[in-house]
Amino acid sequence: MTTRDSAPIGSPCWTDLWTSDVEGSRTFYAELFGWEAQEPSPEFGGYFMFTRNGVPVAGAMGGMGDMVPDNLWKIYLATDDIAKTLETAQGSGAQVISPAMPVADLGIQATLNDPTGAHHGAWQPVTFPGFTVLSEQGFPSWFELHTRDYAGAVAFYRTVYHWETKTMGDTDEFRYTTMRDPSGRGDLAGIMDARAFLPPSAPAQWSVYWHVDQIDACVAQVKALGGSVVSEPQDTPFGRLATVLDPAGAPFKLRTFP
Repeated sequence: MTTRDSAPIGSPCWTDLWTSDVEGSRTFYAELFGWEAQEPSPEFGGYFMFTRNGVPVAGAMGGMGDMVPDNLWKIYLATDDIAKTLETAQGSGAQVISPAMPVADLGIQATLNDPTGAHHGAWQPVTFPGFTVLSEQGFPSWFELHTRDYAGAVAFYRTVYHWETKTMGDTDEFRYTTMRDPSGRGDLAGIMDARAFLPPSAPAQWSVYWHVDQIDACVAQVKALGGSVVSEPQDTPFGRLATVLDPAGAPFKLRTFP
C-alpha cells in the first residue's frame, strides 16, 4: 500500500468513468470493490464520487444532453501549471478537447488527445489532490498506455508532463517504458508498444489496473454481477493480471501482486 498527500507532477492522479448506465455502475462497482457511491452533484452535471472506507477513489457520470457516454475509464495526469501544460501539449501535436476550466475550489481540469490519439485529462489541484491511496484492495495499482506510436508517446510525456523514464524492454516482443517517481520510490505508469496486438479499429488508450487481493475470485464476481471477461487471470512478472468489462461494456484491468 502507498499513501500520499499529492501526486507527483505528471503522474496519474485521478480516474473517472463516463457510463451509459449510472445506476448499474453504482451497484456493480460497490459490490465488486466495496466502494461507496456518493450522491450525484447537480451542479456538476450529475458527477459523483466513489469512495472506499471514506477515501475518494474514482469518479463517474452519465450522459449530458446530446453527449453520449463512451463507457470508458479516463485518467488524469497531475500538473502544477495547466495553461503551460496545454500550450506545450498543443505544440507537441496534441489536440485539446476541453480547455482548462475550474471545478469549484477543487482544481482546474482539461481533456486532450495526445499525438498518438490517446484520450486523457490534465488536473491542476487546488483543494482536491485526487486519490491518495494506491495498491490496496479496490484502489488503483497501475496505469498503462497502449499505443502504436511508442517512440512518439514516450517523447510526448517526457516533454509535456516532465516524465523521468526508464526503458524496461526494447525488443519487438516487449517494448516498454515506465515513468519513474522523482522521489525514487518506484514506477508510476507505463507506455507499451502495442502495434502487435492493438486492434486496427481501436485507438491508443490509457488503462487503469485496480488492485484486488484475490483476482480469481474477483473475476468470478465480475461475471456474477453481469460483467464479462476479456482475458482470464494469468501470471506475469508484474503480478497476476486480468482484463474485464463492466455490464455497460467499460473495460478495466485487475491486478494481484505476486
